[in-house]
Amino acid sequence: MPETVRPDGARIHYEVHGEGFPVLLLADGAAGGGIASWQTNFYHPVSELAGRFRVIAVDQRHVGRSTVAPFEPFSYEQSSADMQAVLDDLGAEQAHVVSAGTGTALAWRLAHDTPARVRSVVSQDPVGLDDTNTLGTFLGEYDEAMRLTRAEGLEGVIAAAQAQGHFAPGNGAGPYAARLNADPAFRDEILTLRRERYVVSVVRFRDGIWPQGSAYFSVPEEWMTGFPAPLLILPGNDPLHPEGVAKRLASEVPNARLLDAGYDAGDRRTEAVPAIVSFLDENTPR
Repeated sequence: MPETVRPDGARIHYEVHGEGFPVLLLADGAAGGGIASWQTNFYHPVSELAGRFRVIAVDQRHVGRSTVAPFEPFSYEQSSADMQAVLDDLGAEQAHVVSAGTGTALAWRLAHDTPARVRSVVSQDPVGLDDTNTLGTFLGEYDEAMRLTRAEGLEGVIAAAQAQGHFAPGNGAGPYAARLNADPAFRDEILTLRRERYVVSVVRFRDGIWPQGSAYFSVPEEWMTGFPAPLLILPGNDPLHPEGVAKRLASEVPNARLLDAGYDAGDRRTEAVPAIVSFLDENTPR
């Protein structure tokens, strides 16, 4: 099972499929994306891209099989460094990045931190703030996790995590749900905490993934106007992935393209998949 071991002891699991120019996948997920998240996407990038590219699918910290990591809040800086370490392990000096949902914010941060390394970015359903939502729209995802902790204690959180297996907006399993589901030692560690200590950790995690100060969360808004790579955008259409963010990106990013493929999964697949493959081919060095 390939994994990258980080200096703080975290083990980042990844999978590699196919051959060719590297494509790094950054999936959607309320607490960071994982490989399994692509199963519910309108297309699966491994099956669609591995015949032409070397596709690298990653479980972010605390997600999927990346179950060993210090009990710390989410950090874009840290997550970006994790992805760089995976690419280092594979000897990938450059890579395309294919992202969805919350993974789009990490893709932008990776381009911010290592601009020469990111060859191009696909941003499906980009997250962000426009005039249809507020920061509270995103922060509210974590309210039930805090309520459940105070009402039923850490035992209630663990029961929810074991029942659900993952964290989704509005459920009580919390941002460490996948790890609590899979890792008995981590469950024991969590049970030693006081309720309010765990609530504080949830708040810090929430504020790490949805910080104040930028409509794009992971990078300054003004930086995005000089985005260093070609960008293909598939707009979303819900409060967490508003269409206005996609349109703003398309108007402000120098080398951006907006792909309006509709929202029906079948129609989207028919139109978007060939466009994504063509975009990656176009930006692959010869």
